[in-house]
Amino acid sequence: MSPGAGSRAATLLAAMWAGLLLCIGAIAAPSAFATLAVPDAGRFAGRMFEQEAYLSVVVALALLVIERQRSRDAAAAGTGSVMSANIVLLLGTLFCTVAGYFAVLPFMEAARAGHGTVSFLTLHAVSGGLFALKGLLVLVLAWRLTAR
Repeated sequence: MSPGAGSRAATLLAAMWAGLLLCIGAIAAPSAFATLAVPDAGRFAGRMFEQEAYLSVVVALALLVIERQRSRDAAAAGTGSVMSANIVLLLGTLFCTVAGYFAVLPFMEAARAGHGTVSFLTLHAVSGGLFALKGLLVLVLAWRLTAR
């Protein structure tokens, strides 16, 4: 893949990822709770966020491969660092995904069952905050990639 094609692919992928996160957070999840019974909406949203979490890991890793090569090339040319801002943004999205879905979810399920010391609402707020932060990081990444 030529350097220009990698840049275009990264930009398109980041923009589509940002759009997906915005649609899930601003349209799909609220619509489910507005139209379905709460247990059904919860199951629907849970499945949707599960699919989003796995997709986010795959997209972040794909973008990391592209950006790591671009960062290496920039460092070799003396015009950048191997640890570019885009790499940091992508590592942040991975952290938000792993912490927000894979780490917090078991605690949310335990809290919903009445176990644990932290309430379901608190854990839900933490998970939602990490999802929002991930969305912001992806938007910034997409914005940065369009500047090239």
